[in-house]
Amino acid sequence: MVGFLAWAYKSIQPPPSAICGSPNGPPVIAPRIRLQDGRHLAYRESGVPRERAKYKIIMAHGFTGSRNDTFPASEEIVKELGVYIVTFDRPGYGESDPHPKRSARSAALDIEQLADQLDLGPKFYVMGFSLGGHAMWGSLKYIPHRLAGAALLAPVINYRWPGFPANLSKEAYYQQARQDQWALRVAYYTPWLTYWWNTQKWFPSSSVIQGTWKPLNKHDRELGLKLAARARSAERLKAAVQQGLFESLHRDLMVMFGKWDFDPLELNNPFPNNDVPVHMWQGDEDALVPVTLQRYISEKLSWIHYHELPGVGHLFSLMEGIPDRILKCFLLGEQC
Repeated sequence: MVGFLAWAYKSIQPPPSAICGSPNGPPVIAPRIRLQDGRHLAYRESGVPRERAKYKIIMAHGFTGSRNDTFPASEEIVKELGVYIVTFDRPGYGESDPHPKRSARSAALDIEQLADQLDLGPKFYVMGFSLGGHAMWGSLKYIPHRLAGAALLAPVINYRWPGFPANLSKEAYYQQARQDQWALRVAYYTPWLTYWWNTQKWFPSSSVIQGTWKPLNKHDRELGLKLAARARSAERLKAAVQQGLFESLHRDLMVMFGKWDFDPLELNNPFPNNDVPVHMWQGDEDALVPVTLQRYISEKLSWIHYHELPGVGHLFSLMEGIPDRILKCFLLGEQC
């Protein structure tokens, strides 16, 4: 019995992370800042030089992403508008140190410290794609006084946010593949089993982690095939999770689908004068993020400018022309 318990305990314990810059970890290549708690955050700058930029944007990547996933607007538009973009490895990804207690709040505070150490000024824009959307909700909750604007691109939702009507969230939840339903249950009810669940071989785990997720939208399928055909894409994924799957992908599941310390649907407008633009874009054929729940959020939080894109899926920000339209709408207030 004691032997079985010892085996069971060992099987649910994730291996230690291969910290970048440590004796047994990957080398540090990217520029990094040192945060107040001693962690390092790796980043990448693109666009016009920050000292000449009219608009400064901090972007949070999605699940399996990294600092190399910069916003793919055209060079012409970026130069014309004077846009500077800094992307960063969220904790545990790429070359940023893991953060075992990370949350939507810690994500917002990381963003604020990155802005301060790069001298981006008292206010800056934030943008988050997919699961990086939790950092946007955190920013709206905890650092609204620092924001010049916020954009959420197909932001992942937590089906258990209390503000959702039970019947609506339940219907959307059960539209997922059964294996993904279980992956989210584990992350919420027994987060300490998240590593074991997503590495054991007896039951299918998260389809996204396994690479078996099948997009329903034709554009997502085409973009997925193009990305899979690029050797560089595989190299980027490997680099994104080089410190270990637990503090990157598995921690993301626990942060996004676990228990939150606030409900985004209960947020009051942090900008009562409506002088700070907050936008959300969502494809109506997104197989990862239910459009029904996103519509409900837009109705409940009417201060967010909601843009539903017909006939597109989760990866619309990679489609030709759409990133330029998003920037013009977000920064200039042009018709979306």
